[in-house]
Amino acid sequence: MHCASGSGSNPPQTQVDEAPIASFLIKVKPDLTPKKISGPDPTEDRLDSQSIAAPGLLLNPSTTGARTVQSVYQQFALLLAVAAVVGAVALRLRQPLLVGYIVVGILLGPSVLGWVTAHDQVDLLAQIGITVLLFLVGLKLDMHVVKSVGPVALATGIGQIVFTAAIGFGLALALGMTPLTAIYVAVALTFSSTIIIVKLLSDKRELDSLHGRIAVGFLVVQDIAVVVALLLLGSWQSDAGVTDLGGLALELGLKLLLVLGVVLVAMRWVLPRLVKMLARSQELLLLFAVAWGTALAAGGDLMGFSKEVGAFLAGFSLASTTYREAIAARLTGLRDFLLLFFFIDLGAKLDLGLLGAQVGDAMILSLFVLVGNPLIVMIIMGFMGYRKRTGFMAGLTVAQISEFSIVFIAMGVTLGHTDAASLGLVTLVGLVTITLSTYMILYSQPLYARLAPWLGRFERQHPLREMAMERVKPQTEAAEVIIFGAGRFGCRLNDQLRAQGIATLTVDFDPEVVDRLRDKGWPIRFGDAEDAEFATSLPLAGAQWVVSTLPETHINAALPQALREQGFVGKIAIALRNDADAQLFEGRGVDLIFRPYDNAADFAAHQISESLNPQRSAEATPASPRKQTP
Repeated sequence: MHCASGSGSNPPQTQVDEAPIASFLIKVKPDLTPKKISGPDPTEDRLDSQSIAAPGLLLNPSTTGARTVQSVYQQFALLLAVAAVVGAVALRLRQPLLVGYIVVGILLGPSVLGWVTAHDQVDLLAQIGITVLLFLVGLKLDMHVVKSVGPVALATGIGQIVFTAAIGFGLALALGMTPLTAIYVAVALTFSSTIIIVKLLSDKRELDSLHGRIAVGFLVVQDIAVVVALLLLGSWQSDAGVTDLGGLALELGLKLLLVLGVVLVAMRWVLPRLVKMLARSQELLLLFAVAWGTALAAGGDLMGFSKEVGAFLAGFSLASTTYREAIAARLTGLRDFLLLFFFIDLGAKLDLGLLGAQVGDAMILSLFVLVGNPLIVMIIMGFMGYRKRTGFMAGLTVAQISEFSIVFIAMGVTLGHTDAASLGLVTLVGLVTITLSTYMILYSQPLYARLAPWLGRFERQHPLREMAMERVKPQTEAAEVIIFGAGRFGCRLNDQLRAQGIATLTVDFDPEVVDRLRDKGWPIRFGDAEDAEFATSLPLAGAQWVVSTLPETHINAALPQALREQGFVGKIAIALRNDADAQLFEGRGVDLIFRPYDNAADFAAHQISESLNPQRSAEATPASPRKQTP
């Protein structure tokens, strides 16, 4: 009972024919439709019995001479099995998992073995994974963060695009490219992969850091630039030609304003009540989050400004609700699983046949992206008043090009503006920079420690903007004791601790209880202790105790490990209803076990005994909670 008062996407559609683009991005196998098995049956319209028994079989041999895996289900089973093995090897060798997944895509894709041909299905899962990822980015972004890092993100994003394009254009001309090809290559070098960077920062738990927030901000600026660039190419091929670019920009702007208006109205009057109602069921809350994210992503794609923007806005619309931590915790595992297919799909689309003659030029351009792009960001952020460390960490996030860079060049090939050699060049630059920048970001701390003595020139003597931000106290909850469960025991415990001046934070999964206690001024969050990912959102750094008053033994048994995995070094107390379950907590790091029924009975016995015989009862005291012993 609870006490009463008395939480790869495709480019926008244009008039460009997508078939030629696909031929560059992936070696499409001829005639992948199910074939009839030859035999004596002369009837042409009779379906073969094997086709009926196993729909979706791919019976043709691959272009490499090997026979493809037949059913889509078998292909996915093979993908998951190989990904698990390669991932385990990468983990053993201390290598980034996403690099291993890209290798799986290259190995099983058309460039090498050609075993997997279910490209449409893999791409669909990859797009949903991107939707969930960008939804989570928007979900963790609130208005005060936008106000604090918005200007620097906009300035850095625009500045990086301009300077990278200008320097890249000069390099491309120096390498002997024609001016038009040089423009394409230079623009392609300006785009960074939002999906990869956000995934890496999320894995390192740096999305909420200052450099993480700034990086996400200017990556969003880049995404908008990608949309504009692709729309410009689409209009170039249209009958209206370049004379209609103004109307195109106006149409896109009006559509974006319309979507923003709908989202703001939903944030103000619809979503809070709807989410509160759905939060009574954790499964329904998860389903709604995915449905809302994919709906706005589809709407963004339909209206011409990409799935990423729509998914980001969907998450942002829920960022101000009290259930965002619970939603984020539930979606994290789904995000990681679906993004596996994005990296596999990315590897499968790399056409290795176009790479051989471009190695020298690709190494020069890769060096520029790996070193030059971070330097550009560091110079801009240093000029704007940020410390060298913040500029360095944010700069590393642009040390690679995006999957959209390959799409951009492929559209140029389709339009006849450049040739397949430039596509192979950018593909190789993407492969090199994505791989190496992953290591740079994962090992950013030791890398910064080595380079710090030479980075002082990128910092002002007085980095005023960052110093001003440090003087503002962060709007975070500070709690000495975190209590799971707002039932009778949890409420009473919270009341007594707060009466003694001890700061507490209560967590409960019932939205009505959360709202009622928040109205009373309680520091309380909506969340599910059963979800291990939820612990990442708690202010554990300043907490000295975590107390679980929940009646579910299996949740209490798993909670200590989840807390320790998040770096919690304080003490843990558990309220135990059944003495027979005490053995479950042996060796689990529990410092104190409360027995509410035993303690209450002991105290009641003491009170009764005191009233009957004051002298005898004075020598007895209620039994105290017993310390956990291994």
